[in-house]
Amino acid sequence: MKADIHPNYQQVVFQDLSSDFTFLTGSTMTSKETIKWEDGNEYPLIKVEISSQSHPFYTGKQNTNTAAGAIDKFNKRYGRK
Repeated sequence: MKADIHPNYQQVVFQDLSSDFTFLTGSTMTSKETIKWEDGNEYPLIKVEISSQSHPFYTGKQNTNTAAGAIDKFNKRYGRK
């Protein structure tokens, strides 16, 4: 690999602002804010609006339309009489 062209890969903490969920992972993102993690070390803090803890798809609270309902609606509008 070429030297000095790759971003710095480091451990960072992501914090979900809507659910106050935090997790430590590796990333190339940087931040001026830091947070003291459970292991006693300080890591850069990246604040995000939504994560798997608050996203409706992953929490099971997503409102989905069923295909059967869409078919019935179509047939009601344009179906045979």
